[in-house]
Amino acid sequence: MTLRRLRTALASALCATALLPTLTGCEPRPPARGFVARHEKPAQADRDSADFLQRSKLVELVTADLNAYLDVPHRITVVARSCAGEGSGYDPETHRIELCYDDLTEDRELFEEAGRRPADEPLSEVVRETLHHEAGHALIDALDLPVRDQGRAEEDAADRFAQLMLLRTPEGDRTLLTAARAYDLAAAADPTPDPDDEHAPDPARAESHRCAAYGNAPARHPDLASPARATCPATWTATRDTWTHDLTPLLRQE
Repeated sequence: MTLRRLRTALASALCATALLPTLTGCEPRPPARGFVARHEKPAQADRDSADFLQRSKLVELVTADLNAYLDVPHRITVVARSCAGEGSGYDPETHRIELCYDDLTEDRELFEEAGRRPADEPLSEVVRETLHHEAGHALIDALDLPVRDQGRAEEDAADRFAQLMLLRTPEGDRTLLTAARAYDLAAAADPTPDPDDEHAPDPARAESHRCAAYGNAPARHPDLASPARATCPATWTATRDTWTHDLTPLLRQE
């Protein structure tokens, strides 16, 4: 065996065992289970959004948070990519979550037009909420929950999973309220709901997040108190308990 072939064989063996992930052309194999982050090369129009995700490491942070809480029995790839307007989503056939660079561009424009410049901070919050929502779909699929393939019911359940995950962290209520603001801005920009969209209308999704944030900690959000939100603490408790019960087979010991 020549020296060159010997080096190639050695590098291949090290790659295969993930002992040399920094070797040129060498990438460790993705784990067989759990949430795995990946970034695809963006279209020219999406380069700024792709760079933002690379710098912020948001996809990696969210997948790490999910993996620390849950032990999913198969791999769920979370890929940031150019979608050409298709929209972020979860594909049950491939166990793949797609976060669309072009969605980030649209969200940034909404916040900037509303006077939030720079918009990196609110955009980060919206990305976190979006990824947790799509992870909710992946878990509904993994657990074969009764709402699977039930349109609006599944979308509402995925929103509630995002609430559960975000409100486990001290800053989660801020994230939910920023996402609610994004829904308000989207509704103002396009007040006519898409009849083919299985999500709740944007104003309803915004209110659901505000209800969860208030219900989780009424004393921290006196500005959100209203007669219409009097039942939010009970609604939040039901959301938390239902999802925690459903996730029991996957929960890691904390």
